[in-house]
Amino acid sequence: MERREVESFFEKATQVRVLVLGDLMLDEYLWGRAERISPEAPVQVVEVVREDLRLGGAGNVVHNLVALGASVSICSVIGADPNGALLRQAFQNQGVELAGLFEEAERKTSKKTRVIAANQQIVRIDRESRSEVAEASQQAMLSYLKENAGRFNVIVVSDYLKGVLTPDVLAAVCQAGRDLGIPVVVDPKGSDYGKYRGATLLTPNRKEAEIASGVAIVDQQSLELAAERLLGSLELDALLITRSEAGMSLFRGGLSAVHIPTVAREVYDVTGAGDTVISVLSLGLACGLELPEAAWVANVAAGIAVGKLGTSVVLPQEIVAEVGHSQKDADTKIKNLDVLAHLIAGERSRGKKIVFTNGCFDLLHVGHVKYLQKARQFGDLLVVGLNSDASVRRLKGERRPLIEESERAHILAALDCIDFVVLFDEDTPVRVIEGVQPDVLVKGGDYSLDQVVGREIVEARGGRVELVQFVDGRSTSRIIEKILASY
Repeated sequence: MERREVESFFEKATQVRVLVLGDLMLDEYLWGRAERISPEAPVQVVEVVREDLRLGGAGNVVHNLVALGASVSICSVIGADPNGALLRQAFQNQGVELAGLFEEAERKTSKKTRVIAANQQIVRIDRESRSEVAEASQQAMLSYLKENAGRFNVIVVSDYLKGVLTPDVLAAVCQAGRDLGIPVVVDPKGSDYGKYRGATLLTPNRKEAEIASGVAIVDQQSLELAAERLLGSLELDALLITRSEAGMSLFRGGLSAVHIPTVAREVYDVTGAGDTVISVLSLGLACGLELPEAAWVANVAAGIAVGKLGTSVVLPQEIVAEVGHSQKDADTKIKNLDVLAHLIAGERSRGKKIVFTNGCFDLLHVGHVKYLQKARQFGDLLVVGLNSDASVRRLKGERRPLIEESERAHILAALDCIDFVVLFDEDTPVRVIEGVQPDVLVKGGDYSLDQVVGREIVEARGGRVELVQFVDGRSTSRIIEKILASY
């Protein structure tokens, strides 16, 4: 995927409604210095200098999804205790819907305390409940699922084996997903994967896949055998096996496996990387990405997550920047229309005057450049609508364009006078003009005002049309004729 496609994905993600089911917990981090040994026992003494409380377990999935722009609801059970109150408050601060969050008076809300010195974890202290939730809590969750599952675009199941996801709850959510056509994406735990039967997609790591399938994964052949067993026995649509430094492998029934190499970077902490993967992957499915595309973006996000210490979220701008960095020829000026419309609205709110023009710009020449420079002078930002290859062929014949759309877009983006480039497939730029809502619409002087497409749209909101003369004797057709005559 190109940078602009990833940007467009995250723009769509803001419209996604996600339900997260799973075990909630608090992750407490005590950061300090360990510079001496205790006189009481041969252990390090850690002088705590900073304390940090974060959402853990399924809560980290929620945190990731909120950071990625989605609207999130929770279905889970916590204790009626101070840690439960802290969790509830943290979710409320993030705008998470809590109608499906239930309390048990006798249950302990899970909390994991990690003591860290010199960027190394010294010890972890767990305080938690691991028994199944009470029957009343289970029935409350089942009722919530029955009444609300249809409101969501995707359901994420984050299992940490702490007793919230009972067999009945898991069976209900997988069935609801099938009945309603909603993807159910599961981050599994344990050795018995039968409880996830009927889910859309599972995301085990290599070790988990070995245990669940009964196949020792030592090479490509054993990897594919393990995947085949899990896909068939669990009636899954797909399986994504994360393989640490070997990347990810995506399996779908009847299709070739897709292997995605890891993003090379320094690893500080793998804690929470799986939560990042399932969050991005689920959003991708909800936004209509193909599974290989969603997995690719999730892999980029995981590479960022492991470069952070502790359970940390990955932001859309970090992922977009990473994609842009890896695709060094990609230009940040090239946008999809949905992203561009959002950016332009922000610029307009800051008082910027928006100028728009469009064209094929096949075999860019000095006439094009002078025309674009003149167009830029009518406002503060110049947006150029660029006909796609298919659009150019319909307008100018099967032998055009000479230069394919991606190259034409990058050449235009290299011009200082242009602020944004957006491709369109239609014969006219009406859809782009409606999205951008320019203040000034510029066309060549070979047009008359009544021939300018989009004029009514611009003038209806108080804008105007400007006609700019091209440099005499400069055109792509004449360049083509000269080349043919000379060579």
